[in-house]
Amino acid sequence: MELKTPLYDTHVKLGGKIVPFGGYLLPIEYETGMLKEHLAVRRAAGLFDVSHMGEIFLEGKGALDSLNFIMTNDFTNLKVGRVRYTLMCNEDGGIVDDLIVYCLAEDRFMLVVNAANTAKDDAHIRANLLPDTEMYNRSEEIGLLALQGPNSAAILQKLADTERIPTGYYSFCEHVSVGGVECLVSRTGYTGEYGYEFYCASDKVVELWDIIMETGSEFDLIPCGLGARDTLRLEASMPLYGHEMNENLTPLEAGLGFAVKMNKDFIGKDAIEKKGIPRMRVGMRVEGRGIIREEQDVYLGEKIIGVTTSGTYLAYLKGAYAMAYVETGAVEQGDIVEVDVRGRRVKAEIVPFPFYKAE
Repeated sequence: MELKTPLYDTHVKLGGKIVPFGGYLLPIEYETGMLKEHLAVRRAAGLFDVSHMGEIFLEGKGALDSLNFIMTNDFTNLKVGRVRYTLMCNEDGGIVDDLIVYCLAEDRFMLVVNAANTAKDDAHIRANLLPDTEMYNRSEEIGLLALQGPNSAAILQKLADTERIPTGYYSFCEHVSVGGVECLVSRTGYTGEYGYEFYCASDKVVELWDIIMETGSEFDLIPCGLGARDTLRLEASMPLYGHEMNENLTPLEAGLGFAVKMNKDFIGKDAIEKKGIPRMRVGMRVEGRGIIREEQDVYLGEKIIGVTTSGTYLAYLKGAYAMAYVETGAVEQGDIVEVDVRGRRVKAEIVPFPFYKAE
């Protein structure tokens, strides 16, 4: 049975179209529609309920060692108040999950994991902890909202002390009063746009939502659902677990080598080195008419060289784009490939990542 976030009734009241996702019932869009929600985040601001995400804490004098052993990135120099992206692999080098890590203290870290993977991640981390590390899964205790878009800073400045608002990307401040609700506020997001994420007690998240929505009304803030979150992340070329990442793909194949530090020991390192990069993630822009979706064969001439993982029409760029895995070296930027869309070949150009980057 699917779970509900504390904001479920709010979403229903706002006309949200509820669908199951990651074990939760969440709005895929509101009455405004996915297209307008997408454009609102690019041009003004949107508010997302992401309380389904999981929060796992590692504490103790062995916490840093555990983190460095379990994760692909290196956290040795991660300072308090900073955030770092990482992946977590199995012994075969496959991606168990991608997540972000918050350094709360030298011996205390918060790991934010994908909702559908929370139980799997909990078990994987727990099984691989090094001595002197304590682990706490506080996913049910924490609510999470994402305020994204160019107007998000103006909205937050009306609700919090400007000196307590994080400015640098992937930085955060704890114990910030946002309209009277205590939050951890971070300069993070999954839209490719300027924005913030707010972690608060789960029993305060409805109050926080209402405060932000009311304050943001003069800045054209609207509620946004999972659909716009997905199209926005695709437009920004951000990979999604279960699409561009899974336990059969390595971080290097996914093009995420920046988050893999081979100068340290971590679970899956040897397998990643041995496997190499037989396939690679590429971007495609559709030429002419047609929309490419996931799990469609990619052709170069009459040879299948790969398969798509995500694809749709992207409202801000006004075109259809997709991501795919293809044989390494089979194509380069500017090449034209064809994708089998229900028996019809659709031409697409290989283009660089990201498709969209905020100014």
